[in-house]
Amino acid sequence: MKRSYVIAVVFAAVVSGWVLSGQFADDDSKTDTASSPVGSEKAELPKVRVRVSTAQSRVNELVMLGKTEASRKVELKSETSGKVVSLAAKKGQRVKKGDIIAKLAMDDRQSLLVAARALLRQREIEFQAAKELSARNFRSKVKLAETQTDLETAKAALETIRLDIRHTVIRAPFDGVLDERPVELGDYVSVGHRVATVIDLSPILVIGEVTEREVDMIKKGADAKARLVSGREFDGRIRYISSESLKTTRTFKVEMENDNLDASIMAGMTAQMRLKLDEVKAHRVSPAVLTLSENGVVGVKAVEAGGMVKFYAIELIADTLDGMWLGGLPQKATLITVGQEFVRAGQKVIAVPEGASTGNQKNDLAVSALKGDKS
Repeated sequence: MKRSYVIAVVFAAVVSGWVLSGQFADDDSKTDTASSPVGSEKAELPKVRVRVSTAQSRVNELVMLGKTEASRKVELKSETSGKVVSLAAKKGQRVKKGDIIAKLAMDDRQSLLVAARALLRQREIEFQAAKELSARNFRSKVKLAETQTDLETAKAALETIRLDIRHTVIRAPFDGVLDERPVELGDYVSVGHRVATVIDLSPILVIGEVTEREVDMIKKGADAKARLVSGREFDGRIRYISSESLKTTRTFKVEMENDNLDASIMAGMTAQMRLKLDEVKAHRVSPAVLTLSENGVVGVKAVEAGGMVKFYAIELIADTLDGMWLGGLPQKATLITVGQEFVRAGQKVIAVPEGASTGNQKNDLAVSALKGDKS
């Protein structure tokens, strides 16, 4: 959780505490004034509401926001020139490796193929004749080398035209989805022109980032979960952790993969990734109990033996709809739930358990109203 959010929660708690503690202070002071003798040097101890909290076992989680991404994405570009004469796949269609996506016109390529084959046959005959004559010393070795060079050149020319013909048929490089096809029948494409984009959604990836402090908590192959904004959840495993942080954010890229065999999880969706870490002991509390120390540290205040107030800096384990889970506290703690902003660490107080009467009906009604107590 971001510190700014925690501070905002603490500020709201301060406001609520001020309202409640104001009720305590005003009414108690009136009572003290009426009942105490004039000039009494012994002031009554402040009262605070408390609740005994016991730590519970909870699996610690690392949560990061990311997005889904195709495991592979390839832009198919033309490797030859020609007019598009056939389109065998539509945008959004699933394709298999080797499926034809588009064909270009052959133009004069077939004629060039025939000519290249004929020239190769001629060069083979010439080389064979030169070889026989050279063996009988009727032709020099230089002439033999020339005919051999001509033969190899003819072979290369034939292979070049064959390759060019193969390039007139554009095929899917792997099983996936034809995500884009920016050409239509009759379009003329040249070398390097984008013909299609094929993406592989099986497996699908969830990409997130972790801080320098968190990266050591993650292991390759660890189980993880992801939740989409639609509410859909799916399991996965960590397949990649970057070895170098991003220069701009100093964070490390993490990839989770899910088989996604039916390709139902699309790329580019916002997702929340959760990784289970170790089991920890944590206290579940309302955000209203949070407070700030004199140094601006977020924490809670508790009443120790003898009624002394103690401040605990907390570690936020998780923030759920049921409340915040906090670490950094003892197994059992008497937490101050009302009045924590008006007492300081080391001060002696009177702890009033939640639900117990403070001895002032107006105070009790105010506390119940602000807490939403319907009893």
